[in-house]
Amino acid sequence: MPDGLSGLQTVQFSNESGVAVLTLNRPHRANALTQPMLDEIDTVLDAVEADDRIRVLVLRGAGNNFCGGFDLDEDAGMHGGVSAWRPLLQRDFDVTMRFWHLSKPTLSAVHGAAVGGGCSLALACDITVAARGSRFGEPELKFGSSSPVLLMPWLLNPKQAKELMFTANDRIDVEMALRLGLINRIVPEGQHFAATMEMATNMAVMDPEVMRMTKRAVHRSYETRGMREAMEIGLDVAVEIETLSSPDRQAFKAVLMREGLKAALQWRDGRFASQYVSSPQTI
Repeated sequence: MPDGLSGLQTVQFSNESGVAVLTLNRPHRANALTQPMLDEIDTVLDAVEADDRIRVLVLRGAGNNFCGGFDLDEDAGMHGGVSAWRPLLQRDFDVTMRFWHLSKPTLSAVHGAAVGGGCSLALACDITVAARGSRFGEPELKFGSSSPVLLMPWLLNPKQAKELMFTANDRIDVEMALRLGLINRIVPEGQHFAATMEMATNMAVMDPEVMRMTKRAVHRSYETRGMREAMEIGLDVAVEIETLSSPDRQAFKAVLMREGLKAALQWRDGRFASQYVSSPQTI
């Protein structure tokens, strides 16, 4: 194991035959992301980028879910204006987009929920394999928030992106996700990791410099269309939204502080049609 990775607590790391595996490891919280978890992900990505023996990275989640988003309990006490929210959301943005910008191929092996920040992580990877029964979505608008990582407009056409984001649908099943282009492949339940590893192992055989140059060329096609600048604007808007004292946001936080996360999620989802309702422990 590379230096500095022996003390990991919220993620796990392994490397075999040039394929590194990063496992989100908070299964009791649906692998919900926290700031210490982001720090550990960042540390692992530094090691992967620096190690020439590693040619491909696979991201997966422990337990029953890939990732249920950002841990709302951690954000419950957050107050203040731009100066308070900007560094927090910038951190969320930067770590998520490292999977997009990593010089080596990144693959996400998804099962269960990949919603909110978890959906962004899956989409930021170059290739996404999903087990049947998985679900995706960005539900932040349901409680007066916004995703700081607006990848959907770059992966979907405008009509599709607006529908999924404006309805805050976090029940996007794998069939719809594949049809829209959010994922690459559907596999039987329980086979997502094995299928992803098979693909990653094949990639690891290829010339790493050619792979790096090819990935960079693909991403340049997005950058020439203004992707980098547009996503920075999206982050700016997310920071601004977080500083608003909207009625929805105030009500959600009040229930969260008074009765806990489960009650807050029930309040949030109770106002919407059943097809857009989330399960507890996800955002």
